[in-house]
Amino acid sequence: MFSAPKGTNDLLPGRSGRFAAAVAGLLAPAARAGYKLVDTPVFEETGVFLRVGESTDIVTKEMYTFEDKGGRSLTLRPEGTAGVVRAAIEHHVDRGPLPWKVRYAGQMFRYEQPQGGRTRQFFQVGIEALGPEDPAIDAEVVTLAVRAFEEAGLPNVTLLLNSMGDEACRPAYIATLQAFLRDNAAALCGECRARTETNPLRALDCKRAECQATLAAAPVITDSLCAPCKEHYDEVRAYLSSLGVAWTEAPRLVRGLDYYRRTTFELVHGGLGAQNAVGGGGRYDGLAESLGGPRLPGIGWALGVDRTLLALESEDAPFEDPEAAEVFVVPLPGGKDGALRLVDELRTAGVRADMVFGDRGMKGAMKAADRSGARVTLIVGADGGVELKHMDTGEQYPVPFAEAAARAAAAEQRDESIEDTP
Repeated sequence: MFSAPKGTNDLLPGRSGRFAAAVAGLLAPAARAGYKLVDTPVFEETGVFLRVGESTDIVTKEMYTFEDKGGRSLTLRPEGTAGVVRAAIEHHVDRGPLPWKVRYAGQMFRYEQPQGGRTRQFFQVGIEALGPEDPAIDAEVVTLAVRAFEEAGLPNVTLLLNSMGDEACRPAYIATLQAFLRDNAAALCGECRARTETNPLRALDCKRAECQATLAAAPVITDSLCAPCKEHYDEVRAYLSSLGVAWTEAPRLVRGLDYYRRTTFELVHGGLGAQNAVGGGGRYDGLAESLGGPRLPGIGWALGVDRTLLALESEDAPFEDPEAAEVFVVPLPGGKDGALRLVDELRTAGVRADMVFGDRGMKGAMKAADRSGARVTLIVGADGGVELKHMDTGEQYPVPFAEAAARAAAAEQRDESIEDTP
């Protein structure tokens, strides 16, 4: 017997409804803000992802890379931004109106040790805004991440905010940080000691308790920002304050990719344990040039749908399955033809409808109606007679066959409005 590969999960009906609702909710604010749908290949030339940081764990340890039959090195995408920027360059987005604002949703792949909230195949939604360096668009992007979780039913998310500086001020900070790490090497784990020379910023993200105690005294990049970066960060925060967005300053916040510049942020949830990040992003000025394109500054985010589901479940958040039947049809003996016609009429009218299949008795059929979650059930007899039943109250009465579908749809809407009334 086969099973799903390690680090992957099957998404089955029941939970899949909540998954679909989370994806729709997370992207709805961005869609209203003018971020158009974009879709890029699930694999790219490996060089596209090497540009995100050759000293990062994602590139050195976690990429699924293979050679195709033509001898080309290809990689399953470990993140969404690089592919979107590659597409923007290839299709000359810089020659058109800017900002170029897009949203996406899809599977990502990283070969890492599976644990709670971390799998090898995972689903992300994201947005990217390419073109302006305006702090106002940074504030828009950050705010849309916060609004995304609110719309998905997860308002209790904490926004962590930082600035990573740029090429003018970050090298001096990295030298200062390296000196600190070398001076405290004896108190750090082996991985942090190795990162001191290859990627010292990543040492700040170590989760080991012994390292955290030492790193709490490490210098912070916000103390080393140059005047333009400081001004940019101050403006972003001023806009966020004006929008009523709350955040927590996180001066040691770093991200797992090397392309981040200036505004950097992460969103975390308290119900997920150690793997508490549900999303994050930041500005990546310079990425387009590293991929061989023109100067095209950008900022964006990616939100993890799998972790969002875990967070929703940890809060026992209320949920109404958007895929559940609104009207259920039960045929009595000889009534199956009429039931099929009613179900088709309801579906054509835009109503989610289902019916009993197989020759069940009345008791089993009504159990299926209960399990469907439908508010209204139509019971169809062999002679074309139809009974309409309100599942919440048990009220039942006859309706003409020709009016049954319309009456059921109207009754379902009435029951919904009654249920929503305080």
